[in-house]
Amino acid sequence: MDALEELEVWCRSKNLAIAIYKTMDTCKDHGFKDQITRASVSIPSNIAEGYERYSKKEFANYLRIAKGSCAEVRTQLQIGHDIGFIDSVTAKELIKESLEISKMLHGLIKYCKERAPM
Repeated sequence: MDALEELEVWCRSKNLAIAIYKTMDTCKDHGFKDQITRASVSIPSNIAEGYERYSKKEFANYLRIAKGSCAEVRTQLQIGHDIGFIDSVTAKELIKESLEISKMLHGLIKYCKERAPM
């Protein structure tokens, strides 16, 4: 496998986290802001941690955690929109990207399950 930084799902999830940080920059609700930013950072962080493990089985476990964090972020984006913290256009774009990342993670998990250990 290529270097972590060449893994598209890691790059896109890192960029999603950055976009969420920028979106939430002026949010006054520090609890909500902390929750959504921590969940967004968890996605690329778990991909990275799993990537550095010694087997595809371990990598797949961390990818599952990242996929769960992706669903958490999507939920928080919807809530953030519904309570007026995130505008419709931004929420829609970020939710769409989180769905794409989730699909990519699903595919990578499937790949890891089908292949021999790293």
